[in-house]
Order: sequence, then structure tokens, then C-alpha cells
Amino acid sequence: MNLKLYFLLFISYSIFGWVIEVILKYDQYKRFINRGFLIGPYCPIYGVGAVCMTLLLSKYINYPVHLFMAAIIICSILEYMTSLILEKIYHARWWDYSTKRFNLNGRICINTMIPFGILGMLMMYVFNPIVIVFYKSINEKIISIICIILLIIFITDLIISIVVLSKIRKDNKVLDKDNTEEMRSKVIEIIKSRGILYRRLLRAYPNFIKKVVKNHKDIFIKLFCKY
Repeated sequence: MNLKLYFLLFISYSIFGWVIEVILKYDQYKRFINRGFLIGPYCPIYGVGAVCMTLLLSKYINYPVHLFMAAIIICSILEYMTSLILEKIYHARWWDYSTKRFNLNGRICINTMIPFGILGMLMMYVFNPIVIVFYKSINEKIISIICIILLIIFITDLIISIVVLSKIRKDNKVLDKDNTEEMRSKVIEIIKSRGILYRRLLRAYPNFIKKVVKNHKDIFIKLFCKY
């Protein structure tokens, strides 16, 4: 497979992952939540995981048990590292499995590891053959145009989203991880007043705000006096 095909797999599974996340959150909160830190309907972690599995697991295609275990390992490492990196950059947890049994530092848990293995098998045995054959059936020039358009949209989205997150990080850089509901509500008010992109992030990751905000009264005043 060429680079364009891998990119299309990345986008396809990113959208597929977003759909899964939306369904799961709808079941949990009974309302639509636009998941992911990007504006568009995709969760890149799923796309990266799918590409990694496509590249690394093809040799296990005749060994279902090996493939299942390898999918769990690849996706768990990816989820753990993504959580760690985002926390280091933005000083907040984007998801937290600390309340789940058999979790590792709250970043991964058995509840997600098993589904990762199942999804990995479905992807390798069911979805990939269909998706790859479909993309290969499209004219090469059309594929190139589609890739260019999607790449421009994705990069633009990525830049805007990083700017939004950076501003939120800057606003909250003096805060520690203590939890005060009053502080949280104030920060939510600030984010809501900033515009639609901040409100979208707030709806997608309420726990992000919960972890980033709150501190002692003097720090609270110091943070918000400029507003």
C-alpha cells in the first residue's frame, strides 16, 4: 500500500472512532457530545492505532490469538502514551480510569483493553479488506485530490484546535490539581464566554476542565483579575 492509502485509512478509522465515542457518550449522558479535541468528526488516536495495526499485524493474520493479543498491546501503549503526553502538555487528564478495576495509573484499564483486541480483529479480518479494496478501486487522480483536500482540512483543524487548547492552558497555568467546584464553575463561565470552539471543547471533555482548574482564593483572584 502507498502513503495515500494509509492516510485514507487514518482518516476513515479516525471518523469511525469518533462515531464509537459519540455513541458511548450518548449512552452515558443521554445527549450528543462531539468527542475528540479536534473540531471535526474524527478522533486521531483511532486512526493512528488502525494504521499501526495495519502495518504491524499483517504477519499475524493467520494467527487470531496472536493478533488479538498484539492489538491489545499496541492500542494500550498508544492510549497510555497519548494520555501521558497530553497531561504533560496541558497539565490535565483527558480521560481517567482511576475508578475502574485493573487500571494502570488511570490511563488504561481492562475495560478498554479487551474491546481494543476485538476491534483489532474486526479491523484486520472484516473492515480492512473492504475499505482497502474500495479505495484501490478509485481512480488514482481522484484519490490524490481527495487526499489533498482531506489533508488541508485536517491540518487546518489541527492548528485551530491547538491554538484553542494553548489559550486554555495559558489561562490555567497558575493552577494546581486541587478540586474546588466553585472554581470549576468560574472557569467554565470564562470558557463559554470565549466562543464556540471553547464551548465545543468543554462539551467534549468536561473532565479536562475538572482537572485543570481550581486552587486557593489568592490564586483564583490572580487568575481572573484580568477579566
